Amino acid sequence: MRVLLVEPGKAARPVEMKNDLHEMQQMVGGPIQALYPWEEPVAIVCNDEGKNMGLPLNRVLENYDIIAGAFFVCGIQGENFSSLTEKTNAEVSAECF
Repeated sequence: MRVLLVEPGKAARPVEMKNDLHEMQQMVGGPIQALYPWEEPVAIVCNDEGKNMGLPLNRVLENYDIIAGAFFVCGIQGENFSSLTEKTNAEVSAECF
């Protein structure tokens, strides 16, 4: 699955990852939480306990919240996470990160 990885203090970058829970947890460093702050069919997947764990602050999501630790942005198909399309990847990268 092609996602946009956003790490604290670094530019967002596209990466390939497996679409399974263990890999997602490794990517964010713990239990995952999905956020849906936009109308587009994308999800932000972050560490559910990032702030409590004292992970470095990463990005502010408009008036939504601040995310601590690494997170990734992926597409949504039905109830499942999916790859970002090239168009969506470019739009999210340019507008948000």
